[in-house]
Amino acid sequence: MEQTHISDADTGYHFNVMRRAIDLIDGADDRLSLDALAGEMGMSPAHFQRIFSRWVGVSPKRYQQYLTLGHAKALLAERFTTLEAAHEAGLSGSGRLHDLFLRWEAMSPGEFAKGGAGLTIYWGWFDSPFGLALVMGTDKGICGLGFAAEMGEDWAMHDLVRRWPHADFVEDPMRLRPWVLGAFGAEDAELKQAPLYLIGAPFQIKVWEALLQIPSGHVTTYSEIADSIGNPRAVRAVGTAVGRNPVSWLIPCHRALRKSGGLGGYHWGLPVKRALLAYESARVEA
Repeated sequence: MEQTHISDADTGYHFNVMRRAIDLIDGADDRLSLDALAGEMGMSPAHFQRIFSRWVGVSPKRYQQYLTLGHAKALLAERFTTLEAAHEAGLSGSGRLHDLFLRWEAMSPGEFAKGGAGLTIYWGWFDSPFGLALVMGTDKGICGLGFAAEMGEDWAMHDLVRRWPHADFVEDPMRLRPWVLGAFGAEDAELKQAPLYLIGAPFQIKVWEALLQIPSGHVTTYSEIADSIGNPRAVRAVGTAVGRNPVSWLIPCHRALRKSGGLGGYHWGLPVKRALLAYESARVEA
């Protein structure tokens, strides 16, 4: 299996280091010092510091704060946003980390009901800041993006393919590469926008549209999303639609939390959700 690197940095390696660090932080009774954390990782403090600073832009000491289990509660207290306020303030535009998809469109309900029949979907594997990513797209834009770090490559492929069972799937990473470079903010990206093509049921697309309004570094709740789409009692259905989001990272379902401050679920594994939230928090405050 071939995979395409999206930048010169060994982003997959950096993510794997971070993923190991999450386990160490969770298992520690107290916050680990730089020396202790680096030692547990089998690295010198200087090398460990360079990796994290290159990957996310802040020191390991600072980044550790964003990886703690209590970080979601802190985000709800300090960076909670209502979707109405985000829209009015323009936060869903220039204030976002990846304001990349000013152009997007959704498949019509009739087309969706056909299960992708008559649709050609191109796919490829790419190294990303969050480990190996499977990206799929049509001629109109990216329609699928999943992470294999927790669930595995076979599971990720099966999961996305089964969403559009009657589509024709063609491996063609070079066709997708310009969009993927833009999506993950690679320095050598020629395109700064990654167009999206949303393939889902009408209710799902409403929820995904709401997710697109949440600014980077901020979070909202499932109930707030339900309110914003005019269905305040549909919290459980909203949670299901969030979980069915086929384009992780770009449609930021990782920014939806429970009112209690719990992370809720995440289709591609909770460690990945924590990594996404920590990465965005660090980038916003760096």
